[in-house]
Amino acid sequence: MNGLNLFLWAILPYIVLTIFIGGLIYRYQKDQFGWTTKSSELLEKRRLRVGSLLFHWGIIFVFGGHIAGILVPIEFYEALGIPEHIYHRIAIILGMPAGIIAFIGIFLLFYRRIRVKRIKLTTSTGDWVALFFVILAIGTGLTATTLNINSNGFDYRTTIAPWFRGLFTFHVQPELMVYIPIWFKIHILSTFALYIIWPFTRLVHAFSFPLRYLRRNYVIYKRRIREA
Repeated sequence: MNGLNLFLWAILPYIVLTIFIGGLIYRYQKDQFGWTTKSSELLEKRRLRVGSLLFHWGIIFVFGGHIAGILVPIEFYEALGIPEHIYHRIAIILGMPAGIIAFIGIFLLFYRRIRVKRIKLTTSTGDWVALFFVILAIGTGLTATTLNINSNGFDYRTTIAPWFRGLFTFHVQPELMVYIPIWFKIHILSTFALYIIWPFTRLVHAFSFPLRYLRRNYVIYKRRIREA
C-alpha cells in the first residue's frame, strides 16, 4: 500500500472529522444568528415546496440506507438468514429511487436559484458551494450504485463498511479501501469534501432541532385594560 492510499483512507478521514466538528462548534459560538436555512420562501414558493420535499424525503431514506449498509455489520444480516444477493437486490430496489428523488429535488432547488432572478441575486457564494457539493455527493452516489448493479465479487459490506466503522474505534484498516471500485472512491471523497464545507454554509441547519419549543411556556396574550 502506497503513501497516497494511507493518506486518503487513514489520515484524511480524521482531518475531515476534525474540520467538521471543530467548524460546527466554532460556527455555533461565533455565528448563532447565521445558523439558519436563510429561507427564500417569500421570493418564490411553488418550486421551493416541490424541490424541498423531494430532496429532504429522498435524503432521509438515503441516509437510512447508508446506516443499514455501512453501520450494521454483515453478520447481523447473515444471522437473519439474508444472503448477499437478496440484500443487494433490496438495496438497489429501495436505494435507487431514494437517490433519484433526492437528486431531482436538489436539482430543482438549483434550477430555481438560477432561473428566479430575485433569488439568484440574494444567493451567496456559500449557497452555490453548498448546492454544488450536495449535487456532487448525490450524483456520485447514484453513479456508484448504478455501476454496481451487475457487479460481481464486490460487496461494500465487507470492505467499505468495516473500514468506516474502524475509524470510530481507532482500528483503521486502509488496506480494505485499496482495491474497491473507483466510482465508490470518488463518491467517498466527494462526501469528504461536503463535510469539510458543511460547517461554513447554510447546511448547518440540519443540526437545528427546535427542542426548546417542547418545554417552553405558552405565549399568553392579555387584553390591555383601559385606564378610566
